[in-house]
Amino acid sequence: MPMTEYTRAALANSLFGLTSSFGALASAPSLYVGLSSTTPDSTGGNITEPSDVSYARVSAPYSSWNSATSADPSVVQNSAIITFPTATTDWSSGAVMTNLVLFDADTNGNCVGFTTLDSSTAVLSGQTASFAALALSINTA
Repeated sequence: MPMTEYTRAALANSLFGLTSSFGALASAPSLYVGLSSTTPDSTGGNITEPSDVSYARVSAPYSSWNSATSADPSVVQNSAIITFPTATTDWSSGAVMTNLVLFDADTNGNCVGFTTLDSSTAVLSGQTASFAALALSINTA
């Protein structure tokens, strides 16, 4: 059964802890933003996060996201700047980070979703990966 735009927007809002036509989930997951140099698959596999000591996923509570649009597909964008720790080494030996990945835990956990970055780049020693408000768009397609 295909979902309507209304349903996709309501589910996206609920996932991000935002009030929707369904209301908020009793316990929306905590979301953490990570980076990957490989493209994840639909099972949440094929994720290659940097293993460098300075890399860490960034907490992104519900207050960090705008409500989902009712477009097809529904889109949720970050409403706050998301900033990773400053790299003390070249992350993943200078590999280009191509995807943003959402997780339900700060380490391990489950992949909730992912999106290809508009601007892929390597994160080198001394650099800080950061995404401006509205720079990240997660859709329900």
